[in-house]
Amino acid sequence: MTEQSRIQQPNLVVEDLHVSVEGKPILKGLDLTVQAGQVHAIMGPNGSGKSTLSFCLLGHPKYTITQGRIRYNGEDITPLSPDARAKKGLFLAFQYPTAIPGVTIANFLRAALRGVRGTEVPVKEFRLTVKTQLKALGIPDAFMNRYVNDGFSGGEKKRLEILQLAVLAPSIAVLDETDSGLDIDALKVVAEGINALRSPQRGILLITHYQRLLNFIKPDFVHVMVDGRIVRSGGAELALELEAKGYQGFRPALAPTGA
Repeated sequence: MTEQSRIQQPNLVVEDLHVSVEGKPILKGLDLTVQAGQVHAIMGPNGSGKSTLSFCLLGHPKYTITQGRIRYNGEDITPLSPDARAKKGLFLAFQYPTAIPGVTIANFLRAALRGVRGTEVPVKEFRLTVKTQLKALGIPDAFMNRYVNDGFSGGEKKRLEILQLAVLAPSIAVLDETDSGLDIDALKVVAEGINALRSPQRGILLITHYQRLLNFIKPDFVHVMVDGRIVRSGGAELALELEAKGYQGFRPALAPTGA
């Protein structure tokens, strides 16, 4: 394979993915391609498998892949552990970030960066990286001295997820319902952070229930997910159609031929 062909490969390719949790099928043949520089939005009702997809992409052991595979930069990463995937450049922002009392954000971020790189991070380099990203995202320096998500508002938790994304600089970022629980002001702040991190070198997969997030982040592609499958894909205008029709309008796409 030539260097040029390697560069032109899609970053993330999900092929015929079937996933079960404790024997119950959740994903039922999902296909998705996310290339560097693209923002994809996946929208769907509760129970459609959106969060299952996000956890599977990062290798959560609770989710069993029974068929299909996940390829990243041409490599089959289906058998890899979460930390191995993170080292290759994948990142997941959680819908419900966990609080870690007693651990400062500064120590947490440095440990995360060390884990992704696989080597120690010089203090001077780390401080410069963090200072640059705090300024770019409009986050005060004092934020670094707080304990991870301890007593945080919903907006503060999501801002920390975006700060992690900025510091770790992955090439594929999966954001699982980043808008969940946010009021409109917090939503705008988080959206501004995500827009600031859009890059030709980074693919972003946004998972959301509502079109309101897409008022502030314009996706290149929108996918409607129902019952473990992507039943429709299109441009940003598809989110507006979904807002008007609701998810029920897309369910007939699942009916078998002749039914």
